[in-house]
Amino acid sequence: MLGQVLGDTAQSSVLSPVKVQSVATEVADRLMTAVAIGDYLPGERLPGERELATILDVSRATVREAIGRLQAVGIVEIKRGRTGGAYVRTSWTEATASAVRRTLLPRWPELEQLFDLRCLVEGLVARTAALRRTDEDLAAMRVALDGYAQARTLGQEQAADAAFHGAVLAATGNPKISALSRDMLMRVSLGFPVEPYGEDDPEDYQRALIEHRKIYEAIAARDAEQAGSLAEEHFTLTSDMMRAMLERAQERAAR
Repeated sequence: MLGQVLGDTAQSSVLSPVKVQSVATEVADRLMTAVAIGDYLPGERLPGERELATILDVSRATVREAIGRLQAVGIVEIKRGRTGGAYVRTSWTEATASAVRRTLLPRWPELEQLFDLRCLVEGLVARTAALRRTDEDLAAMRVALDGYAQARTLGQEQAADAAFHGAVLAATGNPKISALSRDMLMRVSLGFPVEPYGEDDPEDYQRALIEHRKIYEAIAARDAEQAGSLAEEHFTLTSDMMRAMLERAQERAAR
């Protein structure tokens, strides 16, 4: 398990900074990890070179080289034309495990703290939404809940999930709270502005669907403490998924 892999984090050399050959290698690793944890799903187009360069604070030439590496190992395919770009082919290849280890292991102690902080922030969001929500806010949440229940693909689930949590954020009526929540999302998703979504797991889908409904019911009832507690528990889904991805990468390395 991951706890055994990490051991004593104060003494484990595996957590020392990872030396990479180039910035392009590090960017390629982050992109491969972002795909592995479900920031970007199979069939989805990655952001363009300019946007990725801004997100990652590197040059477009570096992004171009990194995308070429993802293409070489079969993670993306390049399409030309008006709707062209780099499209995700698969979430995991033989090259992924090493990239995930190099990306997540050095960051893991900080990520654990961020996971904890994010749950606390999302608890605050849900409590505030319960106290301030309007009928219009509840209507938007119901639409998103219906979308999630009717989703037939992982991409549809991800979009409906984002819509639901966006509606809860809007119900706080405070842009600063919304900005704080989005900042936490960026930090746990390695700088990408999308929720890590893992792979298609029916158990995770059912858990999320049930928890979304319970959060909605608590907000509708103006039960702030219940809404907050539910949200704090709900957002452990992200840390559970990312931990499982790192364990998978570690298991591949042990073979």
